[in-house]
Amino acid sequence: MLGRYFKSEPGDHMDKNNQNSDSAARSLPENAHRPLKDGETYLPYVPATATPDEFTIKALFFGVLFGVLFGAANAYLGLRAGLTISTSIPVAVMTVAAFGALRSLGGSANILEANLAQTVGSSSSSVASGVIFTLPALFLWGLEPSILQMTALAMAGGLLGVLFMIPLRRYLIQREHGKLPYPEGTACAHVLVANEAGGGNARNVFIGLGAGAFYKMLTGWAAVLASSAHMKVPFLRKGELGMDLSPALFGVGYILGPRIATVMVGGGLLSSLLIIPGIAYWGDGQPPLYPEMVLTINEMSASQIWTRYVRYIGAGAVAAAGIITLIRSLPVMIESFKIGAHELKGRVDSELDTVVDHSARVEEHQRTAPATPRTGRDLPLKVVGIGILIVGLVLTFSPIPFAALGDNIERLVAAVCVVIFAFFFVTVASRIVGMVGVTSNPTSGMTIAALLGTAGVFLVMGWTDLNGKAAALTVGCVVAIAASIAGDTSQDLKTGFLLGATPRYQQIGELIGVLTSATFVCLSVLLLAETFGFGSAELPAPQATLMKLVIDGVLDQNLPWALVGIGVAIAIVAELLKIPSLPFAVGVYLPVSTMTPIFLGGMLKLWLEKDSKDEQQVSSRREKGVLLGSGFVGGEGLLGVAIAGVAFFQGARPAGFGTGWMGPDWVVNIVSFVAFLLFAAWFVRRVRAQ
Repeated sequence: MLGRYFKSEPGDHMDKNNQNSDSAARSLPENAHRPLKDGETYLPYVPATATPDEFTIKALFFGVLFGVLFGAANAYLGLRAGLTISTSIPVAVMTVAAFGALRSLGGSANILEANLAQTVGSSSSSVASGVIFTLPALFLWGLEPSILQMTALAMAGGLLGVLFMIPLRRYLIQREHGKLPYPEGTACAHVLVANEAGGGNARNVFIGLGAGAFYKMLTGWAAVLASSAHMKVPFLRKGELGMDLSPALFGVGYILGPRIATVMVGGGLLSSLLIIPGIAYWGDGQPPLYPEMVLTINEMSASQIWTRYVRYIGAGAVAAAGIITLIRSLPVMIESFKIGAHELKGRVDSELDTVVDHSARVEEHQRTAPATPRTGRDLPLKVVGIGILIVGLVLTFSPIPFAALGDNIERLVAAVCVVIFAFFFVTVASRIVGMVGVTSNPTSGMTIAALLGTAGVFLVMGWTDLNGKAAALTVGCVVAIAASIAGDTSQDLKTGFLLGATPRYQQIGELIGVLTSATFVCLSVLLLAETFGFGSAELPAPQATLMKLVIDGVLDQNLPWALVGIGVAIAIVAELLKIPSLPFAVGVYLPVSTMTPIFLGGMLKLWLEKDSKDEQQVSSRREKGVLLGSGFVGGEGLLGVAIAGVAFFQGARPAGFGTGWMGPDWVVNIVSFVAFLLFAAWFVRRVRAQ
């Protein structure tokens, strides 16, 4: 029972609207999920009058520890599959379990400490998203950014994302309570409350970590099982189906659910069973076709056709879908930006009045006005302004972040682009995630828009060489991280608002999480680049490849536009057919083998929930599956990074035993596939267990 791991402070749950008896399950107040009526006030789970421990060493320690672990794992996942997962809930329940261990040793902890730990820890996933979406493109150009440059860019983006979000909290989180649901933030609050009351399944995260790491050990380190299984499709030229035997991708599928998983695999099937065979039939007997300059299509394998042709089609589809998503969000974006600018102006005017106007009226107001409650205290606006100024000055005058730009004037232009785009997209992302959640935040579209804008400025300035491309990409990196971390910060502040946390402590925690996780995420990326290489079968780095293509297209104007145009048409048709264009385009862009385990995870989630006898069982299975799936992501990702670390220091990947002991390739495929099905069966049994 995890409830015993928390020590309740006097008065924590004793207000008249949220009383709990020993026999009644603790829960959030009734008005936690709806708009407040006129004159009604939301009273959080922990009252504003209570002063429990919150910003403690142990909360920071576990937040940083779990943030580093999941940051590295998310970096691996993003480079492999082009997406990352929100880590708020797994970090929260792992913190609960860690506090339980401390409790057994005589320590104590409370729900606000757990919330602060998840606030610190979850920021790492957003840093990882921005980094892996952009910086691997530098490696694809043949450049080798230093760990110092990568870390500086990650820190700059993270700091801007948190700082720009702070003035928006009172409006988006407090005043819009019940109107903006913030799904991940609300879910995390429920998980923490349930764990304090004695529920939860924290052990499932740790079991998932172990299981994911063990399976990756079998396929990636010992290599006694194949990491993928493939089969030819009869009577279809170059037709091929496959499955990456990956617990992480399987877990992602369960987290995403059946709808998105089905859409993504649909895009993959379009590529493997229609586009690739179509190219094979069309190119039969033809000489090498651009962009391939050596091999004929007859001489190419299905994977080579995908690399030389389908990748561009997929890139066009993803870019178009991202822009379509962005355009569809324009009304919300414009409204959000206006609201954000108005709220910021109001905060600035208020603080200036307080500082400058010493009239009797202001002094009387200050004397008689009630003190700001603990739950309403943000970092001062002057701290926000000074922080943003420092980041801008560092980007302008330090040669490290924008290393490709030679002088301060060029770096100033890049810094101005960063601040403008970051402010706009942070404001937008903070509101959008409130409506549709972090997973639906159009970060890719925002990054593409920032890259197009920056590349356009650089084109006018004549900075079209490789250094100009690298600089444009690094601007996009900072903006991508800022938009991503702003969405995460918003969700965390929503959790804190519902629970009764102190916003100032959470905001400091976000800053600490950004600064500590940035180095480890970037180090993981460097290790993975040295070991596997980006653009490889192991780590295709799909988002970064897309960003590279966008910049090349604007500054070089030499892309195979016919292929890109086909991809654009696919995205438009999907949108017209009411198919979510972005996940479908991602399916087109990535090999179908990446999509199939995601599809399997989504279908099992659908079956497990339909097989449930009541809503309580549905909720239980959903929670168990999500926590196990998150553990799979963490376990496989950490083993992938560990393999990269070993390879880096010994100069070669672990050789393992190999799969030759099983005989022919078809036997290896069958045995490995059956082993993965047994793993999936174990997962089902675990989720169904009472």
